[in-house]
Amino acid sequence: MPPVASDPAGLTRRSLLLAFGASVVAGCAPRVIPATPDEITRLSDAFVALSPRLDRREAAHAARIAFTYPLELRAQYEVEDPPILHNMKVNAGIKPRGLCWQWAEDMQKRLEREQFETLQTHRAIANAFNPLRIDHSTVILSARGARFDEGIILDPWRFGGRLFWAPVLEDPRYDWVLREEVFARKRALGLGRDEPSSEPLPST
Repeated sequence: MPPVASDPAGLTRRSLLLAFGASVVAGCAPRVIPATPDEITRLSDAFVALSPRLDRREAAHAARIAFTYPLELRAQYEVEDPPILHNMKVNAGIKPRGLCWQWAEDMQKRLEREQFETLQTHRAIANAFNPLRIDHSTVILSARGARFDEGIILDPWRFGGRLFWAPVLEDPRYDWVLREEVFARKRALGLGRDEPSSEPLPST
């Protein structure tokens, strides 16, 4: 598992302004270094440990995609800045894509293209109803048929294309809720998209 670093999505709204200023001063985001074979193997082993029925070849393939595809997305999204500043540029129409839910959406689509038989994707959202924090979205990969909170977070937005992964219940920054449950609660409360970086409710 990669080391835990400071997480911009956990900032308060007041701190977001400070983060913006610091990002402008700092300039470009650091270059993202590709994962080593050992890092990919550790993630593959974590997938295998999810279930005795999990296929090792699928686990290894999913781990490679989880680390390498975010680098492709980083190029497509034209990421040059820390995540919060990139969000601002997406919302301003300067950059084409790269909000956290867009990373999650594109990662989910890529993983599902493989039609894994022993792995299953889920989507989750954190901080959806916390007025002091911006919400955050991720894709999760679990053993097929398992609950989302028994899976592993695959979050490339957090470090601008460098994958963060961890078991769902061991994420030090976020308490994750199933995306469908968040959307159902928002509909029940009559809530829409309260922030430009939040994922819009799907049409029903």
